[in-house]
Amino acid sequence: MSSSNAFTEMPLPLFGGDEAQSIPVWPQDHLPSYIRDHRKRLRTRFLDGGAQAMPDYEMLELVLFRAIPRKDVKPLARKLLDTFGDFNGVLSASTHQLNQVCGVGDAVICELKIVEAAAHRLARSRIIQRHVISSWASVIDYCHTTMAHRETEQFRIFFLDRKNVLIADEEQARGTVDHVPVYPREVVKRALQLNASAIILIHNHPSGDPTPSPEDISMTTKVQNACDALGVTLHDHIIVGKSCELSFRTEGYL
Repeated sequence: MSSSNAFTEMPLPLFGGDEAQSIPVWPQDHLPSYIRDHRKRLRTRFLDGGAQAMPDYEMLELVLFRAIPRKDVKPLARKLLDTFGDFNGVLSASTHQLNQVCGVGDAVICELKIVEAAAHRLARSRIIQRHVISSWASVIDYCHTTMAHRETEQFRIFFLDRKNVLIADEEQARGTVDHVPVYPREVVKRALQLNASAIILIHNHPSGDPTPSPEDISMTTKVQNACDALGVTLHDHIIVGKSCELSFRTEGYL
């Protein structure tokens, strides 16, 4: 393939060209060498050493290259990290939150959400149709990836068969920043519909602190009583915080 026909970065046609309008724009074929060489170095380092060799802001630059092909994206990468804390926080930020950051538009949001969706699918693929107890580290990783940075509470249920293989992962309810409605009857009803023998409850605390509230403990007891009455095992209730998770089973609440 000739150099004129080689694959090159192109602006996403769905959106209105480059973003971050305060940054100088150059034609794709005339990028200043410091930008062109910087991008090449980052890509080479990533391909040679993987993500472990790169800090968050450089990983974020790699994602932004596609959305903003003709500008220096380092300032925007640092601005996003300053705003949302870390790489996971940037990917998990809502569209509304991202739109508040100067320089972020539809193209950047699209790229970030594609990466987020890919991360969720990869994490889920490591646990679905797998033996949950022997894949516990992957279960915790999936919970953290999908729920740790949510702004509001989400209640999910893992449904397991007789061999403790995960057969379904479903959202049961969404709530506010500090409450999510859970109905034990609906939890057990869904388990019976799926012919599940056991369940794991999961919900997040947007505050970041996974310590269970009295309401969390009370709700879990009610779900356990409903499960016991119908022969369904409640293996655990996991609360996801910003940087760690809490297991009811490990902490003695179950």
